[in-house]
Amino acid sequence: MMAQYLAIKEEHDDALLFYRMGDFYELFFEDARQAAAALDITLTKRGLHRGEPIPMCGVPVHSAESYLARLIKKGFRVAVCEQTEDPAEAKKRGAKSVVAREIVRLVTPGTLTEETLLDARAHNYLAAIARAGGGDAASIAIAWCDMSTGELACQPVAEQTLPATLARIDPGEILIPEKLAEGGTLADWDARTQRLPDSRFDSVNAERRLKQLFEVDALDAYGAFGRAELAALGALVDYLELTQVGRLPRLGAPVRMAEGAAMEIDQATRRNLELARTLSGDRKGSLLDAVDRTVTGAGARLLAERLAAPLTDPAAIGARLDAIGWFLDAAGARADLREVLRGAPDIERALSRLALSRGGPRDLAALRDGLALSAKLKALIGGVETPPPAEIAGAVEDLGLHDALVDRLSRALKADLPPIARDGGFIAPGYAPKLDELIRLRDEGRRLIANLEARYRKESGVETLRIKHNNVLGYFIEVSAKAAEKLDREPFIHRQSMANAMRFTSVELNELARDISEAGEKSLAVELELFQELVAEATAEAAAIQAAAGAIARLDLAGAGAELAAERSYCRPVVDDGLAFRIEGGRHPVVEAALAAQADPEPFVANECDLARERRLWLLTGPNMAGKSTFLRQNALIAILAQAGLYVPAKAAHIGAVDRLFSRVGAADDLARGRSTFMVEMVETATILNQASRRSLVILDEIGRGTATFDGLSIAWACVEHLHEASQARALFATHYHELTALAERLDALAPHCMRVKEFDGRVVFLHEVAAGAADRSYGIHVAKLAGLPPAVVDRAEEVLHALEAGEQSGAVTRLVDDLPLFRAAGQPAQPARAEAKGPSEAEQALAALNPDDLSPREALETLYRLKGLLD
Repeated sequence: MMAQYLAIKEEHDDALLFYRMGDFYELFFEDARQAAAALDITLTKRGLHRGEPIPMCGVPVHSAESYLARLIKKGFRVAVCEQTEDPAEAKKRGAKSVVAREIVRLVTPGTLTEETLLDARAHNYLAAIARAGGGDAASIAIAWCDMSTGELACQPVAEQTLPATLARIDPGEILIPEKLAEGGTLADWDARTQRLPDSRFDSVNAERRLKQLFEVDALDAYGAFGRAELAALGALVDYLELTQVGRLPRLGAPVRMAEGAAMEIDQATRRNLELARTLSGDRKGSLLDAVDRTVTGAGARLLAERLAAPLTDPAAIGARLDAIGWFLDAAGARADLREVLRGAPDIERALSRLALSRGGPRDLAALRDGLALSAKLKALIGGVETPPPAEIAGAVEDLGLHDALVDRLSRALKADLPPIARDGGFIAPGYAPKLDELIRLRDEGRRLIANLEARYRKESGVETLRIKHNNVLGYFIEVSAKAAEKLDREPFIHRQSMANAMRFTSVELNELARDISEAGEKSLAVELELFQELVAEATAEAAAIQAAAGAIARLDLAGAGAELAAERSYCRPVVDDGLAFRIEGGRHPVVEAALAAQADPEPFVANECDLARERRLWLLTGPNMAGKSTFLRQNALIAILAQAGLYVPAKAAHIGAVDRLFSRVGAADDLARGRSTFMVEMVETATILNQASRRSLVILDEIGRGTATFDGLSIAWACVEHLHEASQARALFATHYHELTALAERLDALAPHCMRVKEFDGRVVFLHEVAAGAADRSYGIHVAKLAGLPPAVVDRAEEVLHALEAGEQSGAVTRLVDDLPLFRAAGQPAQPARAEAKGPSEAEQALAALNPDDLSPREALETLYRLKGLLD
């Protein structure tokens, strides 16, 4: 057995080997050590190898999926080795013959299909990157697929935009040729990267493989693919065939996305804006979470896909908006649609599992129930007086007609189904007469068993006699140890002695058990045969089922978009080919949702933003906590929502399609790569300044804050000039460097704006409103006070601030160093805040008693000195 194990392991030394042993998958040697540590299960020993005990651990077959999920999440690949021979057949070759075993599947992060291993509301992509040609003529392409749904796509990319494209797709696993791994461009994706020999990315072999897969003589009908795109697609198909051990999943026709068809959003911007996940990695609190009103898994995946890749084509965006607008007007139809779709099964993934022979009766039922919705959805949409727009009409057509398949599955399947076909008991009575007869014989045998038990109980006089069954002994007679002597005679034959019971059998019971077993085996064989017939009939209509699944997802998303717009008062944006960016009454979708969810809801303070060409660069000043970062982010998110084809949180919005969105908001160390916070900030800023164009949207927050004041000011100053003169992008630039407002005098398109603040009764009130002009103060000390700094620290900070503002900086610093009251107070207990003086001071009384008209110039000067003395 160990010789067999080692031979199989040698073929897959980069994966943990799940070696089937009866009802367990067992792991040995180093695999066992790694799996036991990762899964927190017991590491034991079994047998010897070269005189040393063999480390071993195992997991039950019936719960293997949960263990697989944990291993995949921790970055392992798992080779599943199954018994491919009946143990009885192996014994015929000799008593010590080993049951034949083979690898049936290689489980990797990008090739998951099981429902328990996948997030129902997110895609799980496998991607491949290929390079064709050399030198200046070299081209790069990326292909990706979701094996659980059959989606397949590719896109040519430039090397500098490859990281942004990967961030958009967010694949669970990436295949790259060894020569591409040398460049270092994909360093951020190392944990997900699988390096393959360059030969697997050969474009000529790839083209031949794709033609064979789709059974065509030419691929022209799918698009004009370049050599790099063919190589990437071919590598994907090759890897799928390798990991599925010759059983390819059902793949849809490849969709070619043109370069520039989607808004490019780099990884840092996606992270900063928290599009699909927050900075802590949670879905809750992200943009996707705030706007998701879908009721199906497929609809949720489509929403995530559209938010990840907003379009740049105004016509395609308009078609999506038309669909939402139609459902917004047809409120009754929208409510009915959502009720019909609520809880609809995921037919995309059910079909994929069936095509890979991993599906069960419940997957067939999912197809039955999902396809049965087609007629209801058609009738519902047809009942609306206003004709549906093209997007909705196309979805209705794609729903198709599936009456024959739905009828067949409805007649064939029971209401209560087992998860696995080999469990049996899923074919409905009356569907197959031959099966009904076998089940009748099996059940009749069980009735005869019950009759036999009653007869034996009467004949023996043992009222506690029972006929039982287990997988080891089969059927047997069990009585208590005290009553055993009453069965020590014909026709009973002793089988097993236990502490408190004795087990017997009889010739009659054995014959009856054999008949039941044969009927059970025959009935299960017939059921499995019928199951395969049903699967074949369903997969024969794979294309039509896939189209229906896509239609359900689009209808769900259109209805969900309308639901969101009605619930949150979102407006339809205008997206065109111009360079406008005008938002009236814009709001942050995530913050607004959070405020509305509070026990005492607060309204979100809406703001305007107009980045017309003559004021395309806004310089935003104002204190911390006043809402600068929120304002920056909300405008970026509105652009994403608009170009994803969704309504936006505003009164009105007019956006010239953004080709690239850049965000530099927030900061964090990248210690693993030896980068400080400031270095990370500079790398991200460099990317923006090098790649932004006139059609881009840039939001920058606090550039230069991670270094010395004058260094930071200088960098921020130069960045503003570059954005204005070179990039000419639409941009929002938030800063605490008030000196930058002086640039408005010579940069025509620079428009200073600030966050409005009111001072009242010694306190600062943040209005969260944006107004034209520049802020005069930062109010940092007020924010520090709100944060709970000790009163002594706040008082000393105000003293230092006044000294620095009043005097020459170098001299003020010298005087402050000579007088350190803060450190004198460090060891003293905190004092209560000083009570304000009651009534006017002596200086104020003297000032109030003056009559300026009665003073000569000399008396006025003397009075001024006297008042100054009183103040001192």
